[in-house]
Amino acid sequence: MADLLGSILSSMEKPPSVGDQESRRKAREQAAQLKKMQEEERRKKAEFRKRMEKEVSDFIQDSSLQKKKYEPMGKIERSILHDVAEVAGLTSFSFGEDEDSRYVMIFKKEFAPSDEELDAYRRGEEWNPQKAEEKRRLKELAQLEQQRDTEADSSAVCPNSNYRDKYSHLIGTSAAKDAAHTLQANSTYGCVPVANKRDTRSIEEAMNEIRAKKRQRRGEEESGGGSSTS
Repeated sequence: MADLLGSILSSMEKPPSVGDQESRRKAREQAAQLKKMQEEERRKKAEFRKRMEKEVSDFIQDSSLQKKKYEPMGKIERSILHDVAEVAGLTSFSFGEDEDSRYVMIFKKEFAPSDEELDAYRRGEEWNPQKAEEKRRLKELAQLEQQRDTEADSSAVCPNSNYRDKYSHLIGTSAAKDAAHTLQANSTYGCVPVANKRDTRSIEEAMNEIRAKKRQRRGEEESGGGSSTS
């Protein structure tokens, strides 16, 4: 009986020591504090989103406004604002180099910013449509001026005389094809007209002439050989 009781008592968990109780208490407190912080974070996000939804709604209803710029805010707040703007059918962008200076701008769809306007905001400049239009016109004028200079340079290198006039004594004054028919062979340089070089005989006549020449050459060789042996 005593052995059975002893085995039961030894198998039971020993009561925690004072140190174990303190560590468990601290763990429970930390878990409760973390849960409280998470709930507070969710509450702040919900409140911020509700406030942004109200501001975006007022912005949409105000027909005099085309865009709205917000003060710099954190990454989470910017993400919430972008989401609210997208749900509302607006266009939104973040600008600013440093994380602490990043801010959000929202635009109505019909007043979406151009690439030039976005570039100005990225450079930290204010967008001025009048100055942008003036800059665009100056750029077009500069391009036209450059085009005129290019055309003037190309016309400056054009020859003053026409090569046809300069070499008319060689190629004639008519078109090249027509002038070729008018050229006359110069006997001084041994030129023979092509017409004179063209063989007008038939093949049969040419072959008969070749055979006759061969017979004549053979007869001359035979006669020459006979005279040498006599």
